[in-house]
Amino acid sequence: MTQIERRARSSGPDVLIVDDEDDIRELLELSLLRLGLSSDGAATLAEARALLGQKRYRLCLTDMRLPDGDGLELVRYISETCRDLPVAVITAFGSMDNAVTALKAGAFDYLSKPVSIDQLRALVKSVFSVTAKDDDDSKKDTSSLTGESPAMVQVRSLIEKLARSQAPVFISGESGSGKERAARMIHDLGPRAAAPFVAVNCGAIPENLMESEFFGARKGAFTGADADREGFFQAAHGGTLFLDEVGDLPLPMQVKLLRAIQEKKFRRLGDTTETQVDVRILSATHQNLKAMVEATRFRQDLFYRLNVIELRMPPLRERAEDIPQLAGILLARLSESSGLPPVRLSEGALRALKAYAFPGNVRELENILERAMALSSGEFIEADDLLLDPSDMGEASPAAPATPGGADLQEYLDQVERHVIEEALEKSGGNRTAAARALGVTFRSLRYRLERLGIKE
Repeated sequence: MTQIERRARSSGPDVLIVDDEDDIRELLELSLLRLGLSSDGAATLAEARALLGQKRYRLCLTDMRLPDGDGLELVRYISETCRDLPVAVITAFGSMDNAVTALKAGAFDYLSKPVSIDQLRALVKSVFSVTAKDDDDSKKDTSSLTGESPAMVQVRSLIEKLARSQAPVFISGESGSGKERAARMIHDLGPRAAAPFVAVNCGAIPENLMESEFFGARKGAFTGADADREGFFQAAHGGTLFLDEVGDLPLPMQVKLLRAIQEKKFRRLGDTTETQVDVRILSATHQNLKAMVEATRFRQDLFYRLNVIELRMPPLRERAEDIPQLAGILLARLSESSGLPPVRLSEGALRALKAYAFPGNVRELENILERAMALSSGEFIEADDLLLDPSDMGEASPAAPATPGGADLQEYLDQVERHVIEEALEKSGGNRTAAARALGVTFRSLRYRLERLGIKE
């Protein structure tokens, strides 16, 4: 059967196969035909460029080694001239460095030789799911990462691009900056949205249970394994596995994780055969992984596999202009969940929040607002209700009093606050309402301070 006859009998989008070996092109062509896809073949970069100039394809598969160049040149050419065309590279067994380099250059995914039909099917499914989603702009929602600051606009734009790829993404950022939310959005906007999103906190798993938790175990593999157990990789098959706080993985587990990512297969505890797995790996940590690599506490090869593309989540102090919008959304959510009447921030409270450093980022903002709602009286939250730590206030805030040499700042401030409150209570004869009035705070705020400082009447 000639190529023209095969194309006439097949249906669906076209695929361009670029490989200088006739038998590999034929094998891929027949495999795609079984999946209902037609294909064209090219043996060189020049032939591939010519076909790309004549036709529109919806997927390109290219070998890394070609007679007149390499696959990376084609990846870069497609990235510049055919930006909507996903391209996957075919790498020799064990050549993961080439695969990582291609992903960094803009490749959608990679296939390892010998290419299995399951691998090819998973890739094709991912590619054409992406294309279908691209035609439906209503599904492109990045609104859950709130903010119109330049930093957040850039983050949302990058997330939309990352969602189209299958490359591993490393999400860096401080605690509470929204790393898991970004990972979920990458999953939800991508071709795996209908498949599982499995989030794993690597720091919360006991070291002796890590292997069974990640890869599963057969019945009887260890004491207490009274049934077959599914691991995180199996649970995420077809979808996304998000490894949060990946820096907490012990070195022995890093070795096993590296192999599972490279080979796209793993072996359950107690099993004699390996299981093929199709997952996209996203990872995150608040730690400095590069420093950990230098200190030999994190494997360099695993770092490069995870950090193919990096997404940095900006801390809240770098986008203070987003605080009013964020606070409004959080207050509305807190009011609804608690059944309390809606409240707003006063101008003074907003100024105080904008001057605050937020070491805990958005998560800390939510905690501060929840506490302030309980302390405030009326429809406005005042600056005094926020109880912001003076040691984390920026230059715009009043300077905190100097501490005696070597003293802990918070301890010193608590002593000053305790002294002022006790003096006010003494002057008011123990009347807390009058003391609150004299101090210029609400009664609820004074009651909170009494409890926090352990002041008893």
